[in-house]
Amino acid sequence: MDARLANTWRLTVNEKKFIESALLSGIRVDGRNPYEFRKLSIKFGREDGSSEVQLGHTHVMGFVTGQLVQPYRDRPNEGSLSIFTEFSPMADPSFESGRPGESAVELGRIIDRGLRESRAVDTESLCVLAGKLVWAIRIDLHILDNGGNLVDAANIAALASLLTFRRPECSLGGENGQEVIIHPPEEREPLPLIVHHLPVAVTFGFFGSESILVIDPTHHEEAVMTGRMTATLNANGDVCAIQKPGGEGVLQSAIMQCLRIASRTASDITKKIKDTVEAYNTERALRKIKRHPTSIALDGSANVKVEQEGFVGNKGANELPKKHMGSSRLVSEESTSQSNDCDGGTKSSGLGGNSRRNDGTTNFVGEPASWNINTQEEATRLDR
Repeated sequence: MDARLANTWRLTVNEKKFIESALLSGIRVDGRNPYEFRKLSIKFGREDGSSEVQLGHTHVMGFVTGQLVQPYRDRPNEGSLSIFTEFSPMADPSFESGRPGESAVELGRIIDRGLRESRAVDTESLCVLAGKLVWAIRIDLHILDNGGNLVDAANIAALASLLTFRRPECSLGGENGQEVIIHPPEEREPLPLIVHHLPVAVTFGFFGSESILVIDPTHHEEAVMTGRMTATLNANGDVCAIQKPGGEGVLQSAIMQCLRIASRTASDITKKIKDTVEAYNTERALRKIKRHPTSIALDGSANVKVEQEGFVGNKGANELPKKHMGSSRLVSEESTSQSNDCDGGTKSSGLGGNSRRNDGTTNFVGEPASWNINTQEEATRLDR
């Protein structure tokens, strides 16, 4: 059953007339302008290559997986890219489970045409062993909620998943150098796909003979519109693909107007995708950082806490910044002079080298070279 036909049956005559009269007045039911896109939200899962896109009430999830297969005979040095769609009855009662319907096949072809014919993904970089093994990339798109304009939402989900997908690194080994070795992520960092540009699909809806044009039609607007066109462009304004499935004819001037609007919209969506992917990659890198505790730490009173009975070697002393050594020396001299005035029971050496308190913490004064002196033996020798 066609989704648009099912939507038409659910709408009453009064609802259809209300939508049409509002569009004639330049007003849309959801309050948007005719050329305004709905709110776009992009999220990523914990696994690489998974994304979740929400465009208004439309909800789509995308997953990218890779597998080593034999290449096609006519293209032995190139990998493959395939797209599969799943329309769940939970997203729309008009969708049937099992065999893909007409809408699912059309959706997959539009996205596949924009990615494949524009050579957005470098398939030659997916070759591992020419003529024997290449990477086959598969994109699975799951429709979770149908709020209208499934093509644009699914296309954005496919692009976001491709940008975050990582494939294992492979190398050749063995006696004859023809054995493929797949390295696990713990051994070598997985590699991202080489994506030259992002072909963004922008869908337009046409209403009646008055040539009313809107962008990003909703679920109810799709039931009333008399024609639809999807233009796939990148951020540079290059036209990657155009799809006009049936309906009333469109004038050439209307098509050129759609391409100008789609160029601006594609640039904004591309920026949105790249910013979101960059934030995800930053978070992904931070999760892999291993932090080790430092062996030397400075507290607020410029006391240096060390192990091994308050002894610091040459290596530990040289690792301290000079500004910290200078501040430690100044503060320690002030504390040493105050302790001498109060007769606190501490003895200072003539060199001003160090002073020891009852709490077992050592205050270091002087140049770094004097920190290697054994404090107990030096104090005993000076007292004699």
